[in-house]
Amino acid sequence: MRALAALAACTALVAGCGSDTAPDWGYPELGKTLRSLSRDLDQACERTETPQSCAEDLDRLTAPTERAFAQVLEHKLLDADAVAAMNELDRAREARVAAAEEARTRQDPHHLPLARAVAAEKLAYEHLLAELERLRTVPPPGDGTDPV
Repeated sequence: MRALAALAACTALVAGCGSDTAPDWGYPELGKTLRSLSRDLDQACERTETPQSCAEDLDRLTAPTERAFAQVLEHKLLDADAVAAMNELDRAREARVAAAEEARTRQDPHHLPLARAVAAEKLAYEHLLAELERLRTVPPPGDGTDPV
């Protein structure tokens, strides 16, 4: 009887080390951060009347974006496409800051180059979010279900 119980326990243990106990490679905390950032991006510039006030909304996305990027680094998920998307966002932000300075100098809250720069930065945010979500949802080699 003990041998049968031991065999059953070993079988359950071996079966438990397979796919049903695979590590959670979906990175739920990163997923939560990305959903929050996506929601904040969707809400940015909704109730604003000028590109300048929209730029202020985009400035509030810096901290959550850095938090998401830090989580990607923590999970060692970074790849060249994500780095390129982050660089694209940095360039878009720099262009928007320069255009905002020019708009302030001209005292023109509806400055067309600023409106274009704001639109380009929002697009860069969307691209970065898509890249980070892609990294989060791609299973690791062997899809994480290989027995331990």
